[in-house]
Amino acid sequence: MQTDVQQVAAGTYLVHGSNTNWVILTEGDAVTLVDTGYPGDREQVLASLAQVGGSPEAVAAVLITHAHNDHLGSAEYLRATYGTPVYLHDAEVPHARREFLHQVTVGDVVRNGWRPGVVPWALHAIRSGGKAHVPVTAPEAFPSEGALDLPGRPVPVHTPGHTDGHAAFHLPDTGVLISGDALVSGHPTSRIKGPQLLPDMFHHERARAVASLDVLAALEGDLLLPGHGPAHRGPVREAALQARERAL
Repeated sequence: MQTDVQQVAAGTYLVHGSNTNWVILTEGDAVTLVDTGYPGDREQVLASLAQVGGSPEAVAAVLITHAHNDHLGSAEYLRATYGTPVYLHDAEVPHARREFLHQVTVGDVVRNGWRPGVVPWALHAIRSGGKAHVPVTAPEAFPSEGALDLPGRPVPVHTPGHTDGHAAFHLPDTGVLISGDALVSGHPTSRIKGPQLLPDMFHHERARAVASLDVLAALEGDLLLPGHGPAHRGPVREAALQARERAL
């Protein structure tokens, strides 16, 4: 399978996995990997690194927006196999260790099964490892405040609601926002296209997810790289406000 890797800015690549995106940031021979798809996306993750001239050994760190299986899938594999540090917001670290799980449940899916796209999405999620047990053994909190000393110089931005420790990553130098699931541009269970919140069943605390859109609206940038859906070009502020309006 050809992996869908798109260069969207200098040293910045958006990769479309199976219903979930990840981002590769390059600087010389070094790489930052933001999210890792489902467990079943591992070969695509490795192929995407090769397509941009990288390798698993070149990954300086894995940054995780949040510890749902469709973003955490290969984090422990990279940590255990290559010694790659896995960083998250400190509130998300215990989630990555699976001390608890804030993730859509089978009951949530059953109750929403009548909605268009939910059943096909759920079947795909199960096949891709959405219910697998994939904890990170030794996740770490972000090592510093502000810009991280990693390729791309990403700045973590706490955006709780989808999970308690969800974080987006702002790249001020290139005007890029990697928004994870705090702000998306599409999803197989949504009939809306463009900036939006995920459907309600996916959020741990929907009210906080809506409030986090105001945090994103305060960031400067003109390129949104979401956890689901295509890249969105245009002011980040307008995208966040559009999603907020749709959510109310």
